[in-house]
Amino acid sequence: MTSDSKVCTACGSPSKLRCPTCMKLNIVDGSHFCSQDCFKASWGTHKAIHQTAAAAVSNGTVNVFNPWPSFRYTGKMRPVYPLSPTRSVPDNIPKPDYAADGKPWSELALKGSTQIEVLTPDEIEKMRVACRISREVLNEGRKAVKVGATTDEIDRVVHEACIERGAYPSPLNYYGFPKSCCTSVNEVICHGIPDRYEIQDGDIVNLDVSCMYDGFHGDLNETYCVGNVDDRGRQLVANTRACLDKAIAAVKPGVLYRDMGNIIQKVAQAEGFSVVRAYCGHGIHRYFHTTPNVPHYAKNKAVGVMKPGHTFTIEPMISEGTWHDEQWPDSWTAVTKDGKRSAQFEETLLVTETGCELLTGDFTK
Repeated sequence: MTSDSKVCTACGSPSKLRCPTCMKLNIVDGSHFCSQDCFKASWGTHKAIHQTAAAAVSNGTVNVFNPWPSFRYTGKMRPVYPLSPTRSVPDNIPKPDYAADGKPWSELALKGSTQIEVLTPDEIEKMRVACRISREVLNEGRKAVKVGATTDEIDRVVHEACIERGAYPSPLNYYGFPKSCCTSVNEVICHGIPDRYEIQDGDIVNLDVSCMYDGFHGDLNETYCVGNVDDRGRQLVANTRACLDKAIAAVKPGVLYRDMGNIIQKVAQAEGFSVVRAYCGHGIHRYFHTTPNVPHYAKNKAVGVMKPGHTFTIEPMISEGTWHDEQWPDSWTAVTKDGKRSAQFEETLLVTETGCELLTGDFTK
């Protein structure tokens, strides 16, 4: 095993070792460990990656393969490995504290705090710029969402669009995330890792983009219907957008953050859909994720009252069937427990004196 700057697959600590067999088979994701103990503890599941990769080797070339062939998937989606190498960010672009070792130390220092920061006028202007850049990058990325394109190709487009604007792709190495955006297809709720999966006619594809510029983050996502999506799938996507829009319309000083969930669940349930509970909106500015938490389901216990100067996201995840979720062995990809489809939309908002400003709004439409 050799030294590496990634994070441990088993525990998330900075890695010091890399599996030698993975190196021979050109396996990037899941090959890093902080110690021999973590490596040995993970061996039971880790060796399956070697077996499937070795079986895919033909004439010295590694073809695509499923890294967890014995895993019980809930739907039809499968990861398509090996992942492409992690994309680099030029030295001249400022980076967040987690870029080096995967740990957002500044966020972790605030863990447990319920205080919601009120931004200054200068900080608000920096948020506007970061969010405008994030919207521009998403608009570039969505051009690549089409039948036959791989989700890794979408990631390449997003990454290059970030770099062209002097921005850092916020997801890259955040808690070890290996790519520059999230691509979540069909039953994948969120946090899908871009890989060699080729988008199919009839897929619904969520693209989640976040950029850091001048020390501030913008965050947004959209779900796209690719080709001949059935009526229920299109209804799901439209309903999810309606959930977000209804919530945004209610944002103003004095509103409780927990009330967002009441609004969203009412819209979703009216058409027979459910609201995912495991993931929520969040505060965002100098920190990628911070207070407040903004759950999307009714009767939640979120803490906080909206005040002018607050910046946060609302990002409802709405599913065809159950709201319950599961996770793939990559420790990122969240999927519906029943394998039915899920859609999501997200915007970053600023609370103003009289309502809210849609910082990531698409003003090109």
